[in-house]
Amino acid sequence: MKPVLVLDSSPLGLLFQKPKIKPADDCREWLRQHLAAGVSVIVPEIVHYELRRELLRLNRTAAENALVNFSHAVVGRYLPITTSGMDLAAELWAKSRRQGSPTADPHALDIDVILAAQLLAAGFDRSEFVVATSNVSHISLFVPAAPWETL
Repeated sequence: MKPVLVLDSSPLGLLFQKPKIKPADDCREWLRQHLAAGVSVIVPEIVHYELRRELLRLNRTAAENALVNFSHAVVGRYLPITTSGMDLAAELWAKSRRQGSPTADPHALDIDVILAAQLLAAGFDRSEFVVATSNVSHISLFVPAAPWETL
C-alpha cells in the first residue's frame, strides 16, 4: 500500500509560488509524480489555515484561490479540524512539555501538534501516512514525518 502524503506548510506553500522559482518548480514536479503514481494527498485544515492567512495578508488572490481549489479538488483531501482532534492536540502539547520536548513557544498556537492530532484523531494508523515537511524534528515527535524532497 502506498502511504498517504500529508502536506505540511513548507511543501504546500511551495506549490503556490510563482513559476520559475526552482524549489517551487521542484515541489510541483514532486507532487505531480506522486499524484500520477496514485498516491493520496491530505491537506490538514490547520496547514491550510496557516498558508491561506499568509496569502490573504500578501493579497495573493490567485494563489489563495488555487490553494482552496487544490485542497478541495478531491474528496477526502481536506482534513477538517474536529473537537476530538483539538482535545488530543491539547494532550499532546501538555505531554511534550512535561517531557521537556516543546515544539513551540508556550504562547504559540503550535500548529505541529494540531496537525499531528488531526491525523491521529481522524483514525489514520501511523503506518498509513507520512507528513511531508521541512520541519521533521518537531512533527516526528508525534507522527511519521520526512523531508518532502526525500519522499
